Amino acid sequence: MSNEILDRVKIICHTYKIQPVRQKGQNFLIDQAVLKKIVEAAELGKDDIVLEVGPGLGILTEELVKKAKKVISVELDQKFFEFLKTKFSGVNNLELINGDILELGIRNYELGIRYKIVANLPYNITSRFLKKFLTAEHKPAAMTLLVQKEVAQRICARPGQMSLLSVSVQLYGQPEIVAIVGRDNFWPKPEVDSAILKISAIKNQPALAEFLAGITEETFWQLVRIGFSSRRKQLQNNLTSGLKIPSVEVKNLLKKANFNPQIRAQNLSVRDWITLARKLNF
Repeated sequence: MSNEILDRVKIICHTYKIQPVRQKGQNFLIDQAVLKKIVEAAELGKDDIVLEVGPGLGILTEELVKKAKKVISVELDQKFFEFLKTKFSGVNNLELINGDILELGIRNYELGIRYKIVANLPYNITSRFLKKFLTAEHKPAAMTLLVQKEVAQRICARPGQMSLLSVSVQLYGQPEIVAIVGRDNFWPKPEVDSAILKISAIKNQPALAEFLAGITEETFWQLVRIGFSSRRKQLQNNLTSGLKIPSVEVKNLLKKANFNPQIRAQNLSVRDWITLARKLNF
């Protein structure tokens, strides 16, 4: 049975002499049902402004421009960018930008007060991309991303399996895995499976300040990094060496915060880290 999207993608690549580069994450989504799930998860309305990253051949872009007030698509690859300009030449609610999303100043573009991000994200930029937009002064309201399955699972981890990455996302928003997407849904087929990851309820700066309740982002992250400095060690050992305070004092502080002195960093939720920071007068 022929796959309509796959046939289109192969014809475009042949016509425009485009050779997908695995190292750049150029694996094209070819399943219409998965595209539908991404767009549905994004919950786009007629007043929404969408930032799309790595549109590639514009398969997802086609769906986004049908739903949103405006779509701003950022494509790094010059060949793809030239193709997209031709493909969408008559589309008035699409702005195409040729550049590196990690280098672009997002305030230069008319994203609105609370925009949404929807992207089939190149896997090699996932962590840097999340850090840039979750810590930006001008944050999105939500993100719907196609990312590597294992990364999505780490981001959505619960206490017991937490990591610096999961804390880094869960401080700012509420991540959830919408669906697992097998590698067979892409061409060329990648070596790993993917997941549709949605990060909703992303806190703007006032909401984040209220959530931290007097603790600055800088001091919060200083404590978390110290806590995860050696995953094999108990939290008390990392805090003792990182904060340069006596082990006995650290144990007492952990007890006062109702934590087991033998607890490890991966057992703490975001709220636990805030509680600990308060007890430490951080």
